[in-house]
Amino acid sequence: MRNEKNPKNWNEVKTNDSWGIFKIMGEFVGGYEKLSKIGPCVSIFGSARTKPDNKYYKLTEKIAEQLTENGYGVITGGGPGIMEAGNKGAHNAGGTSVGLNITLPFEQHDNPYIDSDKSIDFDYFFVRKVMFVKYSQGFVVMPGGFGTLDEFFEALTLIQTHKIGKFPIILVGTDFWGGLVDWIKKTLLESHNNISAEDLDLVHLVDTEDEVINILNDFYKKYNLSPNF
Repeated sequence: MRNEKNPKNWNEVKTNDSWGIFKIMGEFVGGYEKLSKIGPCVSIFGSARTKPDNKYYKLTEKIAEQLTENGYGVITGGGPGIMEAGNKGAHNAGGTSVGLNITLPFEQHDNPYIDSDKSIDFDYFFVRKVMFVKYSQGFVVMPGGFGTLDEFFEALTLIQTHKIGKFPIILVGTDFWGGLVDWIKKTLLESHNNISAEDLDLVHLVDTEDEVINILNDFYKKYNLSPNF
């Protein structure tokens, strides 16, 4: 019996899925072509809902400014909130300001601080996340929601499993992230032995822009600063 709620038959679904591969390929190709030219960058993640008067918005601006002054570009998700603060700090300091925008039914719209030639639109979250990882030399993770947690744990997993090279992952805000870090240590490690003790070394927990910059600079004194591919 034909499903009136979904009138497509199975062959039509399979055909549409096959053609969808070309759209995915197009997003990868477009992203690679633009991002391969930007130079060393650091990704900043965080909530789209953070307002300009929030302390973490202001701190993100300062972090992005200092990143620029230390030779790094800034990549964000291109939207409002923490993403806007990151692009704003980079823009105001005269640095590279990249936005990897995602099409969403709410919250997401381009912020005005992205370089005009470095604003890229994506329909697929997984393609966008590949771009963050492939072209970033570090992750600065500000307070956020499910999307921020997804990006944080994806980066951790890829480094832990040696699918990508190690680079700094910096959580900013002890009052926000401290409980999660404690849970990882006490529950995942000590109670259940689901991770190794050295996995905790992959994450830094800080509160100031100076700490962020010092961690990145100390790391890259040991390694050449170059795109992650």
